[in-house]
Amino acid sequence: MRHLDRERLLSWWDGKVYQLPIDIGLALFFSGLFQEFTSPWMFLLHLAGMLALVARRGFPLVLAAVSIALLVFAQYPPVAWVALYTCARRYGASRTTWITGVVIIAAGVGAQFARFPAWDGFATLLSIGVNSALYTVPGMLGLWLQQRQVQVAATRERIQRAERERALRAERAVGDERRRIARELHDVIAHRASVLSLQAGALTLHAKDARTAETAEIIRDNSSKALTELRGMLRVLREGPSEIAEAPTAADIAELVRESGPGVRLSIPDELPAISGTTGRAAYRVVQEALTNAARHAPDAEVSVVVEAGDELSVTVTNGPSPRPPAPGAGYGLLGMRERVALAGGTLETGPTGDGGFRVAAVLPRMSESRSDS
Repeated sequence: MRHLDRERLLSWWDGKVYQLPIDIGLALFFSGLFQEFTSPWMFLLHLAGMLALVARRGFPLVLAAVSIALLVFAQYPPVAWVALYTCARRYGASRTTWITGVVIIAAGVGAQFARFPAWDGFATLLSIGVNSALYTVPGMLGLWLQQRQVQVAATRERIQRAERERALRAERAVGDERRRIARELHDVIAHRASVLSLQAGALTLHAKDARTAETAEIIRDNSSKALTELRGMLRVLREGPSEIAEAPTAADIAELVRESGPGVRLSIPDELPAISGTTGRAAYRVVQEALTNAARHAPDAEVSVVVEAGDELSVTVTNGPSPRPPAPGAGYGLLGMRERVALAGGTLETGPTGDGGFRVAAVLPRMSESRSDS
């Protein structure tokens, strides 16, 4: 409110607040207000000049009119110098500046002739030239500064435009790359997953025993879910970041554990509290990747999944030692889990247990403001 009041009080003056004391000092210096006057009218005229000098940024033409009056009635040129500079600085090489300059110079030279009417040849011409130069120099300085300001503004605009164009080109390149990746994923993975789902469905119908049919149905169901999630990720890659409608949540962890087989135990609250989509997806992916790693590196080992929801969401997956040798792996699963948990604003701890097993523990904020696309 105080800032708005200050702007309202200074609405008559076009400038920055720190420039006002400078303008007041210049006004006192150039107005000649502290000299001796022969009449009260002269004092009032110089007072008007001082006020016009203070308000020169907002009313340069008023300053020019007052300076002409000071030239005609008081033969006092300093206010006219400032007026020429101010008009040139404000209006540039425009008609207003040229007309103002011609009138002020004419008034100044005319006042000089009125004061010294005798013609003295070369001396008179020299006096006219010197007086004209005294008025021209401030005007030329104002024009130079105004043109420099225009050039600086134009350069700044070109730089900003180049930055915007570079950002647009980078964004377009990112979009093209995302669409290229989406095409590659669709051509390679989506086709394979579709064939796998179809073959599993056919095996379900023609299986010779119930165990085979049940396994084939699990394969078909997981293939269909993978295709659904893949389509969501492809849409994100093509159209940009957005919420994936088919993305899993923390409530889907129970179904994930059930599909993993009877060797996985689950402990999860009957009712989960409100959890953001980012946190739910991160928790689901951590459990999914941990179960995949357990199946690959610790086959036939017992696995437990514990989900706890308080102020934070805690997910812990622990597998025991395996009687069979582990399968080789690249080790990117743990890196991907760590990145996903970090994006959700949580922490991840992984490492072996004392009995030869492995433990993955993630702690996530329930209402994460971070974003993860899948």
